[in-house]
Amino acid sequence: MVVQLETPSTNQTLRLPYTVEGLIQVFTTSHRNFFTTVMAEALRIAGQGTPVLVVQFLKGGIHQGCSKPVKLGQKLDWIRCDLPRCIDTPHLEDSENESLQELWQHTQKVVSSLKYSLVVLDELSLAINLGLIPEADVLSFLARRPPNIDIILTGPEMPKSILDIADQITEIRCSHRP
Repeated sequence: MVVQLETPSTNQTLRLPYTVEGLIQVFTTSHRNFFTTVMAEALRIAGQGTPVLVVQFLKGGIHQGCSKPVKLGQKLDWIRCDLPRCIDTPHLEDSENESLQELWQHTQKVVSSLKYSLVVLDELSLAINLGLIPEADVLSFLARRPPNIDIILTGPEMPKSILDIADQITEIRCSHRP
């Protein structure tokens, strides 16, 4: 991708000699955990004026859904499934599965629309491992995403196929010292 700028005085297009490639980052751990560092990074980036989307696939409880994102400041949108509970099983009611699939479709659509520069996909590995979102769909989504968008995937037991394409992998480990 080459960035183009119009100069105000001549209306000529300038081509910059570099591209900014987005990264695929993975934050994983052996246990289910909310990644405070990921959220802190998302808030920091949004506070600097960059549009950020946080998607929590398995969290519910607040009847939110795609049409009612929580806005944190002017640049961070946070969405969850429109569910009365958190998902922790592959056995979903039809309405729960519809809500999850709607969120996945919405996420793919807004990423391709270039609305956000950073997209956090929280607990996507669990959705894959529970068989709720096909791994092949996630790999296809990551392959066709606009190249300048950073994607952060979180969750335990991240599939090897995703680890293989990640630009950065952070493994959170619990260490107890006596």
